[in-house]
Amino acid sequence: METKIMAQALGYVTQTENGEYEGTLAMGVNARIRIARNAAKEPGSKQPDFRIFSPQFGELGGGWTRTGKTSGREYVSLTLAHPMISTRRVYANLGPASGGQDGEFALLWNAA
Repeated sequence: METKIMAQALGYVTQTENGEYEGTLAMGVNARIRIARNAAKEPGSKQPDFRIFSPQFGELGGGWTRTGKTSGREYVSLTLAHPMISTRRVYANLGPASGGQDGEFALLWNAA
C-alpha cells in the first residue's frame, strides 16, 4: 500500500494581471497578503524578487524566483518572518492550488 503525504497549505493567493499575488495567509492569523514585485531590486543582488506585505502586520518577508532542478520550471520560494506568525522563519513555495483554476496558488510549507 502506497502512503501519500498531503502538504498543508499555509494560505492561498491569486496571480494578478501585473504578475503579483494577492490572497490570504492562514497559519492562525487569517491575514490578507500581497506578494509584490520588488521594484528596488538591483540586478545581480541577493535581494528578494518579491516582498510580502499584510495590511495587519506590515512586511512579512520576501520571495525569490527559482528554477526547479527536475522540472526546469520557475517557481517562487518564500520566507516569512514575523512574531505574529512564528518565533522562527517559515519557508514556503508557491505551487498551483489543488483543484484550483489557472492563476490560483497555494503557499506550500517547505521544511528547508
